[in-house]
Amino acid sequence: MKAVSAADLAVFLSIAAHLSFSRAAVELGLSPSALSHALRALEERLGVRLFNRTTRSVALTEAGERLYARIKPAFRDIDDALEDLNQFRDTPSGTLRINAGRAAAQLVLLPLVERFLEAYPDVAIEITANDALVDVVSAGFDAGMRFGERLEADMVSLPIGPELRSVVVGAPAFFERHPVPQQPEDLHGLPCIRHRFPGGNLYRWEFERDGKQLDIAVDGPLTLDDVGLMLGPALHGTGLAYVFEEMVSEHLAAGRLVRVLEDWCPYYPGLHLYYPSRRQVPAALKAFIEFARAAREK
Repeated sequence: MKAVSAADLAVFLSIAAHLSFSRAAVELGLSPSALSHALRALEERLGVRLFNRTTRSVALTEAGERLYARIKPAFRDIDDALEDLNQFRDTPSGTLRINAGRAAAQLVLLPLVERFLEAYPDVAIEITANDALVDVVSAGFDAGMRFGERLEADMVSLPIGPELRSVVVGAPAFFERHPVPQQPEDLHGLPCIRHRFPGGNLYRWEFERDGKQLDIAVDGPLTLDDVGLMLGPALHGTGLAYVFEEMVSEHLAAGRLVRVLEDWCPYYPGLHLYYPSRRQVPAALKAFIEFARAAREK
């Protein structure tokens, strides 16, 4: 059997991590056809099929899963060894990959990243924004951003950004046709814009006042999987929206949206940057952590 090189295995690892030839090709700087050819050559050398692939999906075979489980830790050790060299550089360098929810990326992460990149021009940051709960280690991310109560126990977390507040808003035209809710229970029967998580569950609107907590299962004609998409329909009077206050502050000030149930919507702890405790912290991530900590203390 012809020798298999580290470059061959890097191709396999990238496809296995993304389960997508197009995304792996972007990561490796190759064309999808070149990547496919490289994988076929590797499978021929090994004499086994590593992936089952169709025009719509890519999945590891049993042999591919076993190979992935065996060599991924070894490549991680190599990455850590190369990362050790960063201590000999004057400034951190390399690529930092962060996973975050869409709204978190827009409201908190991107403004921070923009300032960080000005201070550390040798660092590149790749942000993947989605609302699914992602295992940042197995997915190949250096860090993630989520609410603190949703973090795994083996993660180190750092509060990042200010306290947050969610608000219930509707257009003035909406309240010309519907009553203003005085209690969270009044939302029953009112058209609301619902949010469905990637796992399929519908978000129950959360409220608290004087120690009393309520979770309301709202109903309405429109369901979206992205909180950021709710703004347009809310402005057009389609329904009430439950969104981050910062997303609608200008519209509230201009009177384009009206806030209701304000006394049921307290501030709560903001987002956390989190990363695995069992791995050496890359220099670029260490610099970003210190930058985020300093920005929060200002």
